[in-house]
Amino acid sequence: MKEKKENNIFFSTNDSGDFFVPLEKNTEWVEDSIFFEKKQGRHDPSLQSKKFIYNSFSKKRVNILVNFIILAFFVLLGRIMYLQIIRGESYLARSEGNRERIIPISAERGLILDRNGLSLTKNIPNFALTVTPQDLPLNIEEREKMIKKLSTLIGKDAVEVKNLIDEYGSYSYQSISIQENLDYDTALAIYIASADLPGINIERGSKRLYSDLKNGTILETKSLSHVLGYIGKLDLGEYEDLSSDGYLPSDYIGKSGVEKSYESQLRGFFGHTKVEVNSLGKSQKVLSEDPPIPGNHVKLNIDTQIQKNLERIMKESMAKNSKSRAAAVVMNPNNGEVLALISLPSFDSNDFSGGISYDKYQEYINNKDNPLFFRAIAGTYPSGSTIKPALAASALEEGIITPETSFNSVGGLQVGPWFFPDWQAGGHGITNVRKSLAQSVNTFYYYIGGGYQDFVGLGVDKIREYLWKFGFDKKLGIDVPGEASGFLPSRDWKEETKGERWYVGDTYNLSIGQGDILVTPLQIASMTASVANGGRLYRPSVVKSFINSQTGEERFKGVEIFNDQIVKKENIEVVREGMRDCVVYGSCRRLSLLPFTSAGKTGTAQWSSNKDDHAWFTSFAPYENPEIVVTVLIEEGVGGSEISAPIAYEFYRWWGEYKKQI
Repeated sequence: MKEKKENNIFFSTNDSGDFFVPLEKNTEWVEDSIFFEKKQGRHDPSLQSKKFIYNSFSKKRVNILVNFIILAFFVLLGRIMYLQIIRGESYLARSEGNRERIIPISAERGLILDRNGLSLTKNIPNFALTVTPQDLPLNIEEREKMIKKLSTLIGKDAVEVKNLIDEYGSYSYQSISIQENLDYDTALAIYIASADLPGINIERGSKRLYSDLKNGTILETKSLSHVLGYIGKLDLGEYEDLSSDGYLPSDYIGKSGVEKSYESQLRGFFGHTKVEVNSLGKSQKVLSEDPPIPGNHVKLNIDTQIQKNLERIMKESMAKNSKSRAAAVVMNPNNGEVLALISLPSFDSNDFSGGISYDKYQEYINNKDNPLFFRAIAGTYPSGSTIKPALAASALEEGIITPETSFNSVGGLQVGPWFFPDWQAGGHGITNVRKSLAQSVNTFYYYIGGGYQDFVGLGVDKIREYLWKFGFDKKLGIDVPGEASGFLPSRDWKEETKGERWYVGDTYNLSIGQGDILVTPLQIASMTASVANGGRLYRPSVVKSFINSQTGEERFKGVEIFNDQIVKKENIEVVREGMRDCVVYGSCRRLSLLPFTSAGKTGTAQWSSNKDDHAWFTSFAPYENPEIVVTVLIEEGVGGSEISAPIAYEFYRWWGEYKKQI
């Protein structure tokens, strides 16, 4: 401690000069906490109680305190700016969200009509129980009690309900559907019982019904289910992909068939209702409303009467012959319109609408005949002799043969130790291209495909090239999902997969539609249509047009040409004549009994050493000005002329009368 005198006043400072206080000379200091008691030589109570403040703040410390206060001020100011300016709208919206809600109004899904305007779908009003996660209690125990009560109301396991809410928990502002397809009475009962449960609502919706009603009568054409498809609830993965397009967690989407392919046309656009809600999230008052825009109607090229009657004829024949699996395609050869598309057995789209039961689904998937499989476009089979029109046209186009070129069929060809037979023992005698098609003479196609002795055939590469032009080994692009591309074997493929080189016998098999070749019924029908119309391959189309459900304006989809001219018309004409001869005196003679002209080709496809062959028949009519192509495949049907051609004959008989009425 040091003392100094200034202006007759004594000051006391420490060694570092941090503080000082005024002193009187000859005083005694007693330290008491931060105060000092001043005592003089004589006892003075007033002076004894007098205290002086101990100044512990230096200039440096004062500066630190001031800077801290300034910094705290700016931090507080910045936070206020962030909350008010940057996040202001967000918090305002959140605040409004506790009082106001935007509730989507689902749009009426467009109908699917057949080519004659017959409605194949209906929208039936129903109700759904939904949960809005943000309105549920935050307290875990309260939430679990609420979920338990909710599960009791709807008769659903509480764990299942909880898992569903947790799965969509990140979409807290969206309604999650807990129970679908509630009728009015059930929905009303649940609505009353759940009045005090936060976040629980009953929402109105619709269920898709698939039926072909005419004058109140159901036409029973279940084979249309593969074409129409069905709609189903979005799963979480689909919702994450489609939420940006306006889909909601409780939304439905086309899962297969036309419903899936034309989802964007059928769906429509949501409307919105702005409502005021209470603390439980229950609607109290409608503030505003934007109506939804219904989806467009989709009109098909499918003729329900054609579909229904071909299906009936096929089922009757299959029942007599104890067959259970088949497919058929009916097309307009002049534009690619698909008039009928049948896969048997089939299923009922109504079983899937709104969600299929576990037992029913197991029944479908455990059925050995696989009714869910769309055989007409996804089934792949050896083509048998139905491929021969394309091979004959290819050989004519390449100049391998002329219409007059003939080979002697003596029952088959011998190549070393291997024998490649005709289907008729002893052969067919002298055969030109027309006779080869009329009687399906294998020897002729061995020659033009793989060659024999000094005659050079097309070879595997040229065969593949032309079959590709006719639409094989690729998808034709039909406008329903599930189409298969089929398969054409090649040299490289055989070496890579079987470790063997390509032999002439492989070319012979390919030339008659046997071996590793695989085609779909749709591909055979399209190839037949190209022969019927003179060489043009159209993209097959199920949908004809779209109709605005509000104005009635119809917009046609249009025709798409897949391959404009596969081979010259004169070469196609020779093939057409050969298919006509098949009806006149060949393996298609059953059709000669029809009151109009027709042309066709039978096919028998070997595919198993211990099971019956597949039976093909493909045809067109009338011969002079073709209007229709009919292709029929009966799995394990033995022979095309035995079962498939008679089915086509019965259908043509009906069709001849039907077209007089339209």
